Formats: sequence, structure tokens, C-alpha cells
Amino acid sequence: MRQLFGVSKEKDMGAIGIGTMIIFIAMVLVAGIAASVLIQTSSRLESQAMTTGEETTAEVATGLSVERVAGYADTGADIKYLSIEIRPRSGSLEIDLAEAIVELSNSTAKLVLTYNSGVFTTKASIDGDLFTDAFYTGLAANEFGIIVCEDADGSCTSTTPVVNRGDKVLITVDATDAFGDLAERTDIWGSVIPEEGSPGIIAFRTPSSYTDNVMVLQ
Repeated sequence: MRQLFGVSKEKDMGAIGIGTMIIFIAMVLVAGIAASVLIQTSSRLESQAMTTGEETTAEVATGLSVERVAGYADTGADIKYLSIEIRPRSGSLEIDLAEAIVELSNSTAKLVLTYNSGVFTTKASIDGDLFTDAFYTGLAANEFGIIVCEDADGSCTSTTPVVNRGDKVLITVDATDAFGDLAERTDIWGSVIPEEGSPGIIAFRTPSSYTDNVMVLQ
């Protein structure tokens, strides 16, 4: 009987040991799976945080700045052409003006202008006069053109008018087609809105009388 009891006791202890080992292995497996899930989750969150940070930085830093707005009027007539000088803001990423829009309002109508690649003027073609008719001819009421003033790396072309650091271009608008008659004491406001980033703000009031052909409006 002692021998039998001893064998039974040894079997019980062996069974308990195997059960304990199974539980231990199960705990290790569960811990491994949990660790794997945590690692994957943290990696995904890190990647998402980096992407969000990069997009936020680009959104904050990227944008356009409106330097000045000039107008041209024939003698004894209302403003005929508008030129809006813009440049990328400091630290801005490259901006494709083909994807930008220009919003303008005169309290009566609000216009949304898109780029017309057929009205594009290089720096070499300016020849000293920014208000040459040829630089504006062909623009419809809902279109703007581009005159390149500074573009050291040649990034701004008619098909891909991309501006980056140091570039300066003029957005050209046919005011007659856009507003009909742009008379004296007219409030104009709007913005040049890039595909990504902050817009350049436009806000001016036309002079009380058009005594000059060329006038700085903003």
C-alpha cells in the first residue's frame, strides 16, 4: 500500500507540474501576443503622429504673401488691368499656382478665378512695361494670368507655374471683364488661395479719382 500510495503521489505531483508548465507557457504566449499588439499599435501611432506633424508644419509654414496690388487705367477711363504681386512665405514649401484660385469681390459680385496657361509671360518678355495689353489679352472674367518677375531656378513655367523661395510673380486680372467698370471709391477684397497653406490677402479701395494711368492700390 505504501508503494501504491507513493506512486499515486508521484503521479499527482507530475500532473501538477505539467499543468503548471502549461499555464506558464500560456502566460508567456499571451504576454508575447500582447507585447506584439502594443508594439504594432505604438509603431502605427508614431507613424501617424509623424505624418500629422509634417502635414501641420507644411500647412502652417506654407503659404503666399501679397506684396502689392497695382492697377492700370486708360486716360479718362476706369481701371482696366490689375496686377497682384505675390511670393511664397518664409519657410514655405513649393506652391503650384496652376492649382491656386483667386477670389475677388466688389460688394456686388464675387469672382473665383483659375489659371489660364495661355496667358503666361516670362521675365525676358516683360520689356519694362507690366501693363502691356498682350499680357492680359485672352483672360476671361473667371481667369488669371502670370507674369514672372523673379525665378532663379526656372521652376515657374506656363504648364507648371511652381513658385518657391525667392520667386516673385504677378497675378494678372482683366478688371474690365471681371467687374465691368471698376469705378472710383470701390472696395475690393479677396485672396490668392494655394492648394495647401495660407492664402495671400487682397484688400484695397480704388482712388477717389484716376489722375494717373498706373496706381498702387495696396
